[in-house]
Amino acid sequence: MNREVTTEDGRKLVYEAWGDPKGHPVFLLHGTPGSRHGPRPRTMVLYQLGIYLIAYDRPGYGGSTRASGRQVVHAADDVRTIAESLGLKSFSVVGRSGGGPHALACAARYPGLVRSAAVLVSLAPHDAEGLDWFDGMTESNVREYTKAQQNRDELSKSLGENAGAISGDPLSLLSDLVEEMPVADRTVVADAGIRTMLRRNFATGLATDEDCPGGWVDDAVSFCQKWGFDPADIRVPTLLWHGELDVFSPLGHFRWLAERIEGATVVLQPGVAHFAAVSALPEVLVWLRTHPASPDAARTMAHGVPPT
Repeated sequence: MNREVTTEDGRKLVYEAWGDPKGHPVFLLHGTPGSRHGPRPRTMVLYQLGIYLIAYDRPGYGGSTRASGRQVVHAADDVRTIAESLGLKSFSVVGRSGGGPHALACAARYPGLVRSAAVLVSLAPHDAEGLDWFDGMTESNVREYTKAQQNRDELSKSLGENAGAISGDPLSLLSDLVEEMPVADRTVVADAGIRTMLRRNFATGLATDEDCPGGWVDDAVSFCQKWGFDPADIRVPTLLWHGELDVFSPLGHFRWLAERIEGATVVLQPGVAHFAAVSALPEVLVWLRTHPASPDAARTMAHGVPPT
């Protein structure tokens, strides 16, 4: 059931929650584009895992009011607002793909509230020292992020056209990307269950009254400017999960974050790519609930290996 909360600056945030209300609370931060209906474990599985999962539409997506000009770090305040409305004293965060930077923001800004954090197939900051940000990235992402840096009007126009097509056929986004996907990703998105979740995710996220998909535009722009925090400042238990064949968030981004976040547990999964993060989520949720005291305790999670 949809729930709403109002921020201090008068914006509306729409969110939902599933699983065991008495379980460990975890905020799931959706990808780009996306919504609160992004891929997640079934409610029965969440009960079995002892997880209370909360997901919200970032500003400009679905039912949440747009916040033009937002930085990545601003997501932390929105998460805190929802947590306070639920009476949560502490919680964990997990972000997949475009949700990854926003999950890191929560961990950096509110270490007293965030018990543990996990990011799956995340981007690194655009100004990451020593990182060739576009190296290994798909042509479509390079075009989108280049427009985000140089011509936001053109970005709004092109994403608006994409959103118009997606509103008629939510899975057309996958169809447009499939030629750029490695075989590992094509196999994942061919699954009927995954496609059903992604269809609802895109349909909800892009169902706005605006001429352009504000959340999508603002995400892209925020990734290409100062994030508002340094990942090196994160001091809560943090898990970084990545597929070695990822072409949407290239491997160099993962390696940069792994070197930057002190004590992070790192899982580099061989033979898989970007969309494999969907199936990894249940195991990641268990990690968040138990948040190992030692980063070495989960280095071999899911047979992953440390970065080189």
